[in-house]
Amino acid sequence: MANPHGSWIWYELLTSDAPAAIDFYRRVIGWVPTKFPGAPGDYTIVNAGSEGNGVGGIMPNPMDTAPVWLGYIGVDDVDASVALIESLGGTVHMPPTTMEGVGRMALVQDPQGAKFHVMRGASPEDSRAYSRTEMGKASWNELQTGDDSAALDFYGRAFGWKKNGAMPMPWGEYSFLHMSGDDAVWGAMMPRENSERAIGWTFYFRVPDIDAAHAKVRELGGTPHSDPMEVPGGERVFHASDPQGATFGLVAPR
Repeated sequence: MANPHGSWIWYELLTSDAPAAIDFYRRVIGWVPTKFPGAPGDYTIVNAGSEGNGVGGIMPNPMDTAPVWLGYIGVDDVDASVALIESLGGTVHMPPTTMEGVGRMALVQDPQGAKFHVMRGASPEDSRAYSRTEMGKASWNELQTGDDSAALDFYGRAFGWKKNGAMPMPWGEYSFLHMSGDDAVWGAMMPRENSERAIGWTFYFRVPDIDAAHAKVRELGGTPHSDPMEVPGGERVFHASDPQGATFGLVAPR
């Protein structure tokens, strides 16, 4: 894996009903599912448009937790990153583990409670799961946290992320994020809207028509959290829960 340290490289849904979730996202986003025989258990790769253009995976949830989307952050050295994360007050839920032909990975949690993986992939090719413009790809990565200043410090020290401007929100600043040495903004963090809002990452996947996607989510048993909203950059977005309860976002041009 040649992606720079601190890049988002993969997205994974842990769910209570994998076949139903696969069908839901196939019909909402247009993903093409393919089985991954090398993974333990029942693991399905979801592709943007065609096989070989992977965005992430969907699998039965092995943990006693609610269905959730988790992201993978690419790192140069998984063991060193895990040690640093622990020294910064993070928690390790799965220690560094090597999967033959896939790579080395660990499941961790930031000091405020947001879970994510760190990974060094075995493939020499770049991951293309994240793209600001490509249909079906993850297009935005957003953290709601209990302490945005502490979270910015944690991720900055762990991965070299930096703040690149901010937008005022009723409940605090919406801080745009980029990697050191690259001005391209790929996500943001903000204080959570209220105490009932879960701390964690939300990933927005790109679709061609936000109104059609909003209607399809509702038709298929998902729950939109709002109507589509206009955001800076000429786009419209909304959050939703899939029928099993995992939160995700969708984004499209106006």
